[in-house]
Amino acid sequence: MKKIYYLKTCDTCRRILKEFDTSLFELQEIKTSPITAKQLDDLYLLTKSYEVLFSKRAKKYKQMDLKNQTLSEKDYRQLILDEYTFLKRPVIVNNNEVLVGNTKKRVDKP
Repeated sequence: MKKIYYLKTCDTCRRILKEFDTSLFELQEIKTSPITAKQLDDLYLLTKSYEVLFSKRAKKYKQMDLKNQTLSEKDYRQLILDEYTFLKRPVIVNNNEVLVGNTKKRVDKP
């Protein structure tokens, strides 16, 4: 499977997608087509962690005072399903490899 989960209003996602040949990838815009429980669970199988897929930079993370709470993997999973902004993005799935987030090191990985 070759798929990219992204947010079209995210400047970083747009920049990364411009630098990337996406012609062989299925693109899923997570605001208009939210990630499903099955898709999230499939990502978990590749990353072995919902926390890795969770964005602690989302505005709601601070608004909900989540940094002062102890969250379990189950909590991270449910939060991502409840609120699309909690999915760290972009998530690039290239067969059995997954790149999560937008740090330069991750994006430049071959």
